Amino acid sequence: VVFIGEAPGKKEDETGRPFIGASGNFLTELIESAGLKRSDVFITSIVKYRPPNNRDPRPEEKAQSWPYLLRQLRVIQPKLVVTLGRHSMSQFVPKGTIGQLHGTLIEGGEWPVLPLFHPAAALYGKAMRATLFQDFAQLKKVLERKY
Repeated sequence: VVFIGEAPGKKEDETGRPFIGASGNFLTELIESAGLKRSDVFITSIVKYRPPNNRDPRPEEKAQSWPYLLRQLRVIQPKLVVTLGRHSMSQFVPKGTIGQLHGTLIEGGEWPVLPLFHPAAALYGKAMRATLFQDFAQLKKVLERKY
């Protein structure tokens, strides 16, 4: 399973490690709630560097990083791609919004894709925590059913 976020934050950029800090700790908790270990999955991002002032990645930045991400995925050959947030989802599923599609398995492309909200969303809105746990319960069901 490959998890794909948006772009590295400050700590991630400094250390070269994905999803550390509060959002990373919560992602680890969510991964474990789906019956996985963080060491069993690959975590990366659409954009491979931190955009200035931690702004949203621009379309041209996502396009620039896309070939590298595709090469990573073709080497890894994941059974499932889990997108975290709207930026990574839109690269794989250009139609629809994260609010409409989160927790829905989308098949038919090179890899099955499961769009989920970004873990940081729960850090800013506590109601999102329950939604994320529900979505990761859906991930667990997908893995049990398919793999």
